[in-house]
Amino acid sequence: MTTFTNISYIATKAVATDTGFHGIEAASGNALEGTFANNTIEDVDLAVKAAKEAFATYSNTSAKERANFLNTIATEIEARRDAIVARAMLETGLPEARLIGETGRTTGQIRMFANMLEEGSWVRAVIDTADPQRQPLPKPDIRLTTVPTGPVAVFGASNFPLAFSTAGGDTASALAAGCPVIVKGHGSHPGTAILVAEAINAAIKICAMPLGTFSIISSSISHIGADLVKHPLIKAVGFTGSVGGGRALFDLCKARLEPIPFYGELGSTNPVFLLPDALNNRLDSIASGFVGSLNMGCGQFCTNPGLLVALKGADLDSLLAKVTQQLSTVDPQTMLSPSIANAYRANAESRTSIDGVDVIARGAAASDLQAESMIAKVSAQAWLQHNELEHEVFGPFSLVIECDDFSQMQAVIERMHGHLTATIHAESSDDESTATLLSMLRDKVGRILMNSWPTGVEVCQAMQHGGPYPAATFSPTSVGGRAIDRWVRPVAYQDVADNLLPDELKKDNPLRILRLIDGKYVR
Repeated sequence: MTTFTNISYIATKAVATDTGFHGIEAASGNALEGTFANNTIEDVDLAVKAAKEAFATYSNTSAKERANFLNTIATEIEARRDAIVARAMLETGLPEARLIGETGRTTGQIRMFANMLEEGSWVRAVIDTADPQRQPLPKPDIRLTTVPTGPVAVFGASNFPLAFSTAGGDTASALAAGCPVIVKGHGSHPGTAILVAEAINAAIKICAMPLGTFSIISSSISHIGADLVKHPLIKAVGFTGSVGGGRALFDLCKARLEPIPFYGELGSTNPVFLLPDALNNRLDSIASGFVGSLNMGCGQFCTNPGLLVALKGADLDSLLAKVTQQLSTVDPQTMLSPSIANAYRANAESRTSIDGVDVIARGAAASDLQAESMIAKVSAQAWLQHNELEHEVFGPFSLVIECDDFSQMQAVIERMHGHLTATIHAESSDDESTATLLSMLRDKVGRILMNSWPTGVEVCQAMQHGGPYPAATFSPTSVGGRAIDRWVRPVAYQDVADNLLPDELKKDNPLRILRLIDGKYVR
């Protein structure tokens, strides 16, 4: 096992601090071997200035060079997979198979961005050619592309120590765009973060990229993340975490002398709607699917089905009876950290103490570091009177909303805030109601699923992982090809000589990319 001694990495250089903090074993709450740097505001300044210096060179590397760099990062992570997975198992309590899969997802999304760079059309080049004869004024030649925005700060997530952390989707997409990255490592898996950082450092040296292209800051001091966000040279921030923590950083971004975009993925309870014929025809599969999705990863997914909305009646009663029986056999799972376990219990107790909310199903009894799965039920009328019942409970908790009729189901949607996903279980005979729900949910979520469950996010070009607030501070996706759009800005070139234009805008299209020319897409 790698030994850690009060270090972080700034521009690939190991930076030691006088004091450090321990990683914690999720299953026991005990300190793990090794300590990690308590970086200071001076370290933050050093990392951001190194990123700014690197930006001048890195932002002008070719797409081919950046693609090679990303592929090399993926290869270096794979070479360290066993050590990364072993440490992550200790720090998060997640099983080996899950973490091996998450390593594959991480390297897969890195390579997806490399492929995008090699193809090249992601810049969305637009050309409106000149018309000197146009009256009353000649039309100029205008050509539009995108350029990287500058150094980016990325915050690691507690629930995905790999896919949403050091080399996760935010970092990969920002590096693909041409932006240096400073990661604020998450305190619940510091060893995992350092091991992944070493893979990125190795790729920087192999590919001869500027050293300041990547740094990782760690600290048990709460204000260090805020110091990073407030640094005047940071141009954008990526965050996955709680509504409270994300909103605080979002407000800091807006309060800066130069406001910057804050792309935060925050809280979501991902409502699931059961229509009558689906419930009647597929009761068994819906029951098992619900229990499985609720308990996947100990409920510690941003896409966990935290609300189940259905019409009251015998079919719903039968479903809940099956769910109660199945949930009683579900063993407790270790949560990501002691603090997350404590928060889960407190939040579940807060929701179930509200008048009209009744616990109807529980999993097996859990220890202090584990989560006892729980399902509660409330009438739609009572739910509509308590805004707090829509707030996320991070863990295997779900609330069933029992509606008197379809109009009450619609009222529930009307009252909902933004979510990452919504799911509809329906048969073709439910089409009229389904069409109504689809129309309403389009304005509430980023992704709508039919007859499946929201846990699990496919990494692909068509994925949208974001939604109206508080699911995200802005709707742009944090997963999939369009995640790169967060770290670039548009620039138009007017009447610029062809030899001075970026390759994607030149007349003979040397990159052979798809471009919109005078209103028509051509390659």
